[in-house]
Amino acid sequence: MSKALVPRNGQLAQFAGQVDNDGRLIELWLHGKSANTRSYYRADVERFLSFVGRPLPQVTLGDLQAFADALAEEGLAPSSQARKLAVIKSLLAFGARLRYLPFDVGAAVRAPSVRDRLSERILTEEQVQKMLALETDVRNHALLRLMYGAGLRVSEACALKWRDLQPREDAGQVNVFGKGGKTRNVLLSHGTWEELEDLRRGTDLGPEDPVFVSRKGGHLGRMQVFQIVREAARRAGIKGKVSPHWLRHAHASHALDRGAPPHLVQATLGHANLATTSRYAHAKPTDSSARYLAV
Repeated sequence: MSKALVPRNGQLAQFAGQVDNDGRLIELWLHGKSANTRSYYRADVERFLSFVGRPLPQVTLGDLQAFADALAEEGLAPSSQARKLAVIKSLLAFGARLRYLPFDVGAAVRAPSVRDRLSERILTEEQVQKMLALETDVRNHALLRLMYGAGLRVSEACALKWRDLQPREDAGQVNVFGKGGKTRNVLLSHGTWEELEDLRRGTDLGPEDPVFVSRKGGHLGRMQVFQIVREAARRAGIKGKVSPHWLRHAHASHALDRGAPPHLVQATLGHANLATTSRYAHAKPTDSSARYLAV
């Protein structure tokens, strides 16, 4: 939703009457979000509406609390429960701002506390290098190297076209259309740029062609990338459900370890605020008062 449409102070009245049913509210709320986000959010909302069995203006605090209890009883991880509740709370708050809902019933519901397990999902430099060393497929190697080297999200890597890559001096940069519709340009190392150039060399690929092509043609899919990363991790002897996002975590952590300024890491990864980037420093502290005790 653009800033021009956000109701402020006495402007609330002019938004009344612009929404007359749940479907219209949901579409307005989803507007401007990425395709993947819209898909996930829509599924969460449909599940909630099916659970409560009534239109949004009639939803009560008890309904929302019962939904939260049902998520917990299913055995979902606290992080999953929190994410689904956050989606519903966002929709309810949006509906209240547009005067479609009488009040924001979700404001009284708190999401479950989530333990920060970021440190468990940060690969070491040795693990990343081993994943790359054991990957023999040319396309997959370039994909892994770029996702780590540029800190890309899986959706960002999948969507890349050759027009998004531009030469810069002896290397190049990648133009990334990221989360929240934000665009950022990321400089690449000479080695990463050369490997990407090798993918295109000797082909007739044009500016609109995908950088990473599936075996059936077209852009490589998200699930294919997940499989590529998991197989690379398995070969490297890394345990756990390693996902593409672990490479992004590794980029942030390793860059900070090597002295990169936090604001530069923030800009490279496209974090909305510096606090998100700072989590990586806290996940792998360089010192602790515990080391000063005589035990």
